[in-house]
Amino acid sequence: MAGISTAGLTAPCVRLNSTARPQLASSKAHVVSTKQRQQLAVLCTARDQKAQSLKSRAAGVAAAVVISLSAVASPAFARLDPVNNPDLLPAEFTTVIDVAGFLTPGQEERIASKIDSLEKATGFKLRVLAQNYPNTPGLAIKEYWGVDDNSVVFVADPNFGNILNFNIGSNLDLQVPTNFWTRLSSKFGTKKYWTDNGEDASIVNTVYAIDSCLREPVSVGQCRDIRGVME
Repeated sequence: MAGISTAGLTAPCVRLNSTARPQLASSKAHVVSTKQRQQLAVLCTARDQKAQSLKSRAAGVAAAVVISLSAVASPAFARLDPVNNPDLLPAEFTTVIDVAGFLTPGQEERIASKIDSLEKATGFKLRVLAQNYPNTPGLAIKEYWGVDDNSVVFVADPNFGNILNFNIGSNLDLQVPTNFWTRLSSKFGTKKYWTDNGEDASIVNTVYAIDSCLREPVSVGQCRDIRGVME
């Protein structure tokens, strides 16, 4: 599963006061002015706050994905009952399951066609579940879709605030830049976005953005541009 990196934010921050000399990265002691001490203290506080924010966001996204697949906990870390409801699965196999009613039949068909084309071209399997917890097949989708290392399970659920949640197979995790998923969520998944444009716009644009990214060769700048079909 794609994570949110806190690299560069975990090293100890130099704390300064009026009586102690700081040991900087060069291991050389320096005498600094009161103004410098204040500036560094502000930088330390800002960095600590950013690190905590990123760690909380990473935990929230991870929890959301777990709920989507195993109904264990919410991004707010509240305990929710597991869901395993195969009765909500379609009788015939499909790569798009919309138990929440966010998509029109035409949108479902176009998304399924896009997914089929992507799989034939790249071998990567995109699967889409639109749900409104607890109205979800939950655990049952794992076996139904045969989720593996080449799979991306995209779960759209507005109950998590950010409607976009992803479970990413290990092969895709190596292929796609990690920040693609976070940037994608920030663009099409925010509550403001889907409230203003509709859940269907978030889902359709996300599918098209993933399709475009997964077709790009591995390179510097891969998946840099995030575009949806409805923009």
